[in-house]
Amino acid sequence: MSRLKAFIRRLASKAVHSGWQAAQRHGAITATYPGPHAFRHIGHGTKLAFPQGTVFGAPWMELGEHCIIGQDVTLTVGMMPDLDLGPDPILRIGNGVVLGRGSHVIADTNITIGDDVYAGPYVYVTSANHSYDDPHQPIGKQWPRTAPVYIGSGSWLGAGALILPGAQLGRNVVVAAGSVVRGKVPDYSVVAGAPAKVVRQWSQEEGWQPPLRTPAPNPVPTGLTAAQLIALDGWSPDNPGMAS
Repeated sequence: MSRLKAFIRRLASKAVHSGWQAAQRHGAITATYPGPHAFRHIGHGTKLAFPQGTVFGAPWMELGEHCIIGQDVTLTVGMMPDLDLGPDPILRIGNGVVLGRGSHVIADTNITIGDDVYAGPYVYVTSANHSYDDPHQPIGKQWPRTAPVYIGSGSWLGAGALILPGAQLGRNVVVAAGSVVRGKVPDYSVVAGAPAKVVRQWSQEEGWQPPLRTPAPNPVPTGLTAAQLIALDGWSPDNPGMAS
């Protein structure tokens, strides 16, 4: 009897995992298979992994090509669903952007993310924040402050980073994990802390200051053939199981 129970348990486990893999394949959102969302634009090769987080305001979202939006990522435009937000896009995501699992992009006003921006898991980008001007009203009932957010191309946002309203990040900016970023961040800089401050910056004349403590990494053999590397990079909407 115990062998029969173990056999049934193995079958059930296999069925559950097979079903979940099928749900991940068929529940992913791409330009070809947008699901219930009417995005303003979703580029070729872009995929929102299943399950998605909260998604609303899709008609005001423009997603570039070859983006990877991880599982449980929330993308919202406006304060609530079913609002008329006018003729122009509000959330713009460039080409080759990666948003890690559980990240949030909350665009109550304009948010622009440049090309090849990589965000680790649980990054939070918002163009709105609570206000507390009136001490006699609950903070949650006061009208929020909003300001546009811009994240420059080539930047990297570490896990758990928080990008606040009005933040303007330059090109190739590194945001350390857990940092809280507000205001303007110059090109080719590293910021860390809460609030985040510039801790390292590159210039044509002086290179990195303060100098990097370790040498630049050299590529090492991965054990993969060229054909396998091409296959890993070659997923498409017709093969949505890749890069999940």
